[in-house]
Amino acid sequence: MTTTLTSRGAVRRTWLALAALGVAAVASGCGFHLRGSGGSYTLPFNAMYVGLPESSPLAIDLKRNIRVNGHTSVVARAADADGVIEVLTNPEKTRTKSILSLNSNGRVREYLLSYNILFRVTDKDGKELLAPTQITLGRPLAFDESQLLAKEQEEALLYKDMQTDLVQQMMRRMAAIKPGAPATESAPSGVLPGVLVAPDTTR
Repeated sequence: MTTTLTSRGAVRRTWLALAALGVAAVASGCGFHLRGSGGSYTLPFNAMYVGLPESSPLAIDLKRNIRVNGHTSVVARAADADGVIEVLTNPEKTRTKSILSLNSNGRVREYLLSYNILFRVTDKDGKELLAPTQITLGRPLAFDESQLLAKEQEEALLYKDMQTDLVQQMMRRMAAIKPGAPATESAPSGVLPGVLVAPDTTR
């Protein structure tokens, strides 16, 4: 009797493992990727220009992703590109840190970090290929006065995580561009649905 139950348990575990592999394969085939795992996007451009300062961490990350996906190169002049990324709102200059919640003593318990970009894509003649598109990301940050240094490091990591996520979302939107077709505007991506906070203007 024990042997039979053991065999049945082994068979059940085998079927569960196979089912999990099947779900993973289907998800992969649908283009699903875990956040941070990145994705593969083929851009409809031979050369692209990124309208950000050379030293910008966002520009560096974006250019790296453009180069490693397909045949697209990054050029130093907009006139040499068939796809020009114009950044209308630079997230490195407009990111915010807002109070999300307070404890019973009225002190900050949690912050909301926000990272926002507004960009569009044109050709070298200024014709709009992707209408101004906004992407807004947010991450909660628990606050502890006794761990200020650790929280500062965590905040930097969360902004880096949002930058990585932002680049992937930009790549996905640019990969959907069809040169020659009317420019379309992507629906804006929201910050933590249901959470409404005023931006912290003290930073």
